Amino acid sequence: MTAQTTDLPADLAAVALAAFDQVVVATPGFRVRTGQHEMAQRIASSLHDVTLGDQPEPHSAVTVIQAGTGVGKSAAYLSTTVALALARKTRVVVSTATVALQEQLMTKDLPVLAAVLDTPFVFALAKGRGRYVCKLKLERLVGTGGAEATELFDADDDAAAAAQPAAAQPRRGVVWQDPIERRVALYDSLAAALAAGRWDGDRDSLAEQPEPSDWSTVAAERHTCTARHCPRFSSCSYYQARMQLAQAQVIVANHDLVLASLGMKALPDLDNCLLVFDEGHHLPAVALDQFSSAMDLSGLRWLDKLPKILIDVADKMGFVLVQDVTTLAQQLKTALLEANRMAMDLLRGVSAGYDVVHRFKDGVVPEALLEPFKLIHDHAVALSDALEALGAELKSRAKEDPAQATHCSVQYARLGQMAPKLNSAVATSAQWLNSDEPPLAKWFKSDTSSGLVFLSAHACPIVPGDLLRRHLWQHVRGAVVTSASLTSCGSFDYFLGETGLAGLPQVSTLAVDSPFDYRTQGQLIVADTAADPKQVDLYTTQMVAALLADLRAVQHGALVLFTSRVQMQAAVGALDANLQDTVLVQGQMARGRLLGIHQARVESGFASVIFGLQSFGEGLDLPGLLCETVFIAKLPFSPPSDPVEEARAEWLKRDGRDPFSELVVPATGIKLLQWTGRAIRSETDQARVICYDKRLLSTSYGRRMLQGLPPYAVSRRVLGALSAL
Repeated sequence: MTAQTTDLPADLAAVALAAFDQVVVATPGFRVRTGQHEMAQRIASSLHDVTLGDQPEPHSAVTVIQAGTGVGKSAAYLSTTVALALARKTRVVVSTATVALQEQLMTKDLPVLAAVLDTPFVFALAKGRGRYVCKLKLERLVGTGGAEATELFDADDDAAAAAQPAAAQPRRGVVWQDPIERRVALYDSLAAALAAGRWDGDRDSLAEQPEPSDWSTVAAERHTCTARHCPRFSSCSYYQARMQLAQAQVIVANHDLVLASLGMKALPDLDNCLLVFDEGHHLPAVALDQFSSAMDLSGLRWLDKLPKILIDVADKMGFVLVQDVTTLAQQLKTALLEANRMAMDLLRGVSAGYDVVHRFKDGVVPEALLEPFKLIHDHAVALSDALEALGAELKSRAKEDPAQATHCSVQYARLGQMAPKLNSAVATSAQWLNSDEPPLAKWFKSDTSSGLVFLSAHACPIVPGDLLRRHLWQHVRGAVVTSASLTSCGSFDYFLGETGLAGLPQVSTLAVDSPFDYRTQGQLIVADTAADPKQVDLYTTQMVAALLADLRAVQHGALVLFTSRVQMQAAVGALDANLQDTVLVQGQMARGRLLGIHQARVESGFASVIFGLQSFGEGLDLPGLLCETVFIAKLPFSPPSDPVEEARAEWLKRDGRDPFSELVVPATGIKLLQWTGRAIRSETDQARVICYDKRLLSTSYGRRMLQGLPPYAVSRRVLGALSAL
């Protein structure tokens, strides 16, 4: 597709900045924010002349902007990018990492922008296909408990039994004697709601969320969908949502969906739209997750069903399978069982327990263990070829003969339910056989959280920047990457390296300061403990004692952030009766309810303290009295046992580099910036951060992290005495 090049305003940058000015003038109670204007100006000047569409030697630009808390970055990037897109008759994709920010954009920021701009535009929220119901699957299951329904229900039984042990539990006092009876009742109610117009087919709009195992049976997955050849295509919930996206000039998505949709046409082509990655510090982790693979070595019942389904579908279509799928499935099962046996022998040799992770040094798997993986790959590829050939035939017949469309779509869905497990076997075995540099992290994991021993094989690349550069940035023409925490230890270097942007000529960086006066609004107190944090048990005991003494002085709202559940439980166990009435603990109730109770307590004049883990260190907005103190139990280093981080550290050491200085310290610095960012949320807030980890001041790497934090007034507390630094 060729970009629009005619009838464009002479100065697109001026158009973008004029849109920004319109927004700020229309904002009630607006106060000039220098950083916000600098951000808007940088976006306008960077993206106004990028080349869109299929053009020779295109000009690209990626601007990386750290915008401190309170800058108002969403108004800055939305006004400028949307104005540029409308002027160029292209679109904007805004990608986030959290649902909370998506909701803010859809319900607040974009409606405000639409009301202000002279040119009207449509905005829509993009979701993955699996968030929508497949009407054809649902119709097939309504009111029936027959063999066909049982086949679908059983498709994921091995995983469901482990991952969702509560799925068969009764709801609201209803006791289901039979899991099929329970599921049929659910599907009947969903179908009735669809038919009556009470439900639009979007899982997120259901009042009560179904169990994942129940929903997966009727979800609109790619592998089970014949798209426009399906007889329900015209009323399909997913494709109706896609049509709305096609009409939208602004699409809000998330990082997972953007990376998962690369090359799949679910979103606008990267070379013909503008992109904004808000909460951009999540991109490296999302990239690793998207390009990793895992294969179940325990639940293998699906391999007994696969050949039966393939043969039955082929017979019904009069199609001749080239492969002996029965023999191939048995051979694949034998190879998986052999891998399981060898893995269990290996894990027993390294641990007496059952919950074990064993990673292979330098990604090198013993040759004896690779043998079953070679067989797994060969047999899985052959079965996948058979499934794809049969699926292609079904799509072709549905296209050529509409009278067969329903029958073909139903048979295609039967095949599709087998595809994810087969694809996992193909992808994981291929990665295990990969010996490229840098090496992949490869490990076995055994898990007994379900009450059964489940064994799986995993593989994952270890350098996210390589993935993002190859799969994302080489296709992008114009993008903004922003967050409140992109620098670490005062530099963009770590983030640029992790995202694959380092050294690219089209990349520019900008850090704009928060409008908050951190020196007068806040304090950072480093409270010493006698024990070194590496003395885990002794440190935890001393830290908890100091924390409880500080909690007794809390008058309004406070947040305590812990680095581990064990550490948090130690503090919970030490609470006296008075503090127990004050403390709310993450995990004891839904996050929204917990925050609501906290707010109600503080607004009623009572003290309230939230105990949270790492996920509460980001995205939590508790302004004013809701959070007058943030307590940090320990510097937020990642757990040292993560197999991907272990593998990467090992590779760097082999290359003569220092993983602690190069990776661990800057990654921890970004987390610490996020954690301390929970304290000051507005220009009128007064708050303290108390960190009990003395390494923040006593070590060189701690002082590096300190350089990347807002300019709080810093002091040190030793044995109750406070000294300014």
